[in-house]
Amino acid sequence: MITLRFFAALLAVAGIGSAASSKRGLCFTPNEAHPDDNHVWVKSGSDLKWYYNYQGLPSPAYSPLSQDDFEYIPMMWGVGSNPNDTAFYDQVKKLVDDGTKVKHVLGFNEPDGPADQGGSNIKPKDAAQAWVANFEPLGKMGIKLGLPACTGSPGGLPWLKQFLGNCSELVSTGGDKKNCTWGFLPVHWYDNFAGLASHIGERKATWPDAEIWVTEYAYAHQGLAPSQEFYNQSIDYFEKLDYIGRYAYFGAFRASKANVGSNAAMLSNGGKLTDIGSWYLGFSATGVTPQSGKGAMTVPSVVLVGAGVSVGLAVNLF
Repeated sequence: MITLRFFAALLAVAGIGSAASSKRGLCFTPNEAHPDDNHVWVKSGSDLKWYYNYQGLPSPAYSPLSQDDFEYIPMMWGVGSNPNDTAFYDQVKKLVDDGTKVKHVLGFNEPDGPADQGGSNIKPKDAAQAWVANFEPLGKMGIKLGLPACTGSPGGLPWLKQFLGNCSELVSTGGDKKNCTWGFLPVHWYDNFAGLASHIGERKATWPDAEIWVTEYAYAHQGLAPSQEFYNQSIDYFEKLDYIGRYAYFGAFRASKANVGSNAAMLSNGGKLTDIGSWYLGFSATGVTPQSGKGAMTVPSVVLVGAGVSVGLAVNLF
């Protein structure tokens, strides 16, 4: 028998994801086998306000949408053999010259992580050279710059400090010490909620005035109940903290393609919105289980408190 208290708890869980948000965005990883999935994320009434795609150019699927409708944020994913190459700057500059209102850009994707785990694997010194060549001139154009998004591993913070030190050396002249320009600090996290809060807190303690963006996050490889509990805790946490500027949950794919575990996915195997997927868009729970090919349960899943170890998980995106 469902008690009133239990029913109220279900409603509370379903309601957390449905509150309107100006922070919520899409980490876009297209499914070439199911291109119709691309349109799920821009449903009428969706809470998603912005997206990035690990590239310097907008995704064709969203080309009809203006920046005011769905803001595209370019990213310089990694650094090639020549760290002074300005290809990324040139791409963004052309977008601006052609009329795209680029307001933000993102730095390197997990530069402290190895390539076989999805990291861009860049030495801080090379990253600093690439930053000065590409990002500093974009900052002078009034574009807000997002620092490199390191992994959640213990090596992420030392890498970032070394990068900023190398960058400062490049822009300083003589005895006039300067720092490189940046506007916000992206972070990634793939473990439990306590670890997420601690990870963000560590960066906030290091840079007290920083605006923080959580540009990839999920509770990886967990059961459905802990995955949903983590999702709801994190959404509530991000919305309450003024210094969390934006966030993008890493789950905009089908469960069968989820390299962070099927229960983190926002689409089921059959392409239906899961509870997490529907909540993230700002809608009600669907009752669709991630592993289902079609159909839905009649009641939202009950969530329980999950457990885990606070370590970062690098993600293989390609």
